[in-house]
Amino acid sequence: MQESILIVEDEEKVAQIIRAYLKKEGYKVRIVTDGAKVLEEIKSNPPDLIILDRMLPSISGDLLCTQIRQQSETPILMLSALTTEEERIFGLQIGADDYMTKPFSPRELVTRVMALLRRSKTKGQKNVPLAFDRGRLLIDPLKYEVFRDGDRLNLTPTEFQLLLVLSTHAGQVFRRETLLEKIQGTSYEGYERTIDAHIKNLRQKLEPHPAKPRYIKTVFGVGYKFSPEQGGES
Repeated sequence: MQESILIVEDEEKVAQIIRAYLKKEGYKVRIVTDGAKVLEEIKSNPPDLIILDRMLPSISGDLLCTQIRQQSETPILMLSALTTEEERIFGLQIGADDYMTKPFSPRELVTRVMALLRRSKTKGQKNVPLAFDRGRLLIDPLKYEVFRDGDRLNLTPTEFQLLLVLSTHAGQVFRRETLLEKIQGTSYEGYERTIDAHIKNLRQKLEPHPAKPRYIKTVFGVGYKFSPEQGGES
């Protein structure tokens, strides 16, 4: 079955270039130029991945990304002419799984789409459910679900994959670039700090007290580790 990709882009030339490259790889592609119609389109015909332009005329891509995240875990690749590290991190903080700046290489975009879809389809490195903290935290790779204190957490594919990598190597310290490579399939220069945004989002959903992480600990000057003992430091 063909995987479906929804392009939300008001620049027709850009949208058509992306469409051509993706169709060449066998994807089914739809284009929406009016951001106000995106939520309805997603509800009526859910895509496997969304390519979302950040600068839309009718509604901001930031607001749209937030709204999509409230109702869907579909992977989002955000496009923007805003190039600073702060802007990339903000895009990830509001729910995007990956971020590319304009102008971009269509071939690199296709590679990132493939990586996002691969992560979304891969339900985990192991099929056996994982339990931590005396059963308070449950991770089910097969069902792609995480429960804390009996409540199901609404994680994005990137957040789930990040938690899975860390939890299946409990106690091991991962550098940012290593985590980026493991969850995206490759490490893009200058993007290592975006892992911090994903960790922040994950902690907000996972940790009972995000400012004092119980599960994902920071190893200052190095990176992060999963260590589900009591307490911890941010």
